[in-house]
Amino acid sequence: MARYARIDRTGGPEEIRWHDEDLAAPGPGQIRVRHTAVGLNYIDTYHRRGIYPIELPARLGGEAAGVVEAVGEGVTHLSPGTRIGTFGPARGAYSTERNMAAAQAIALPDDIDDRTAAAILLKGCTAEFLVERCARVQPGQAVLVWAAAGGVGHLLVGWLRAIDAVVIGVAGGADKCAGVLAAGAYHAIDHRAEDVAARVREITDGAGAPVILDGVGAASWEASLGAAARRGLIVSYGNAGGPVTGVSLGTLSQHGSLFVTRPTLFDFYVTPEERTAGVERLWEMLRSGAIRPEIGQTFALEDSAEAHRALEAGETRGSTVLLP
Repeated sequence: MARYARIDRTGGPEEIRWHDEDLAAPGPGQIRVRHTAVGLNYIDTYHRRGIYPIELPARLGGEAAGVVEAVGEGVTHLSPGTRIGTFGPARGAYSTERNMAAAQAIALPDDIDDRTAAAILLKGCTAEFLVERCARVQPGQAVLVWAAAGGVGHLLVGWLRAIDAVVIGVAGGADKCAGVLAAGAYHAIDHRAEDVAARVREITDGAGAPVILDGVGAASWEASLGAAARRGLIVSYGNAGGPVTGVSLGTLSQHGSLFVTRPTLFDFYVTPEERTAGVERLWEMLRSGAIRPEIGQTFALEDSAEAHRALEAGETRGSTVLLP
């Protein structure tokens, strides 16, 4: 008997309910996977809250690692016993077992353990596309990273340092700022105690940051505008502080002819070739030591509602892994 989480309506963490099901045999092109570790991501809370609308009732979770239990017709690249990871786009990772499309499963290398895969696949591929495909950061560029102590932010700091960018990390509190510096940032700004835009101007001798990676959203938007260099790029990729709405294009002109994009991972991971290239680049950065998955906390899988509360309250550090 498999257990899975479902929401029947959008709302708070209390809307996450657990159910039992008997799984059918995997269909053509599918595998059955037994999960060993599940990744928690902010996008899970966006689905739960309705910020990213999804058809209800809905299952949650895109990132997980596990073991193939059975394969359906036509699946030749995976077999029972193969360790796999997935980061979506299909949801349903909040489960003990499930049937899923084999095309969305990645065979894990022997040197990548399950918890690491669940902690890093979605966040790491997000870091890869933000830095290398979207912003195309160049060596020597100053890059402002919001939420730099979080799961994606922590990886962004290490990745950017490895390609010789000048990393300026923003976090909340002295302890988190110390962690940001330890991860490789040249500067850490405590948004609770400092004016972020003013500090960025000070650090960059008044020029501002040519690239801003903003996973916070509405709560950081004005500061990002104030911190951006002339003709700078703001990559707004998250809504932890609410979605950015009602932006006038004239505002971008007033702050120095800025560029703004609101990207999503799966517009950069469309083809199998893009997916393979991104994941291989992630493993390369992981093996080199440039990035490391900081698993700050774990929760039992069925305590996912409590994990959501902790994430949204800013009580987590690094990645959170849910354990079946």
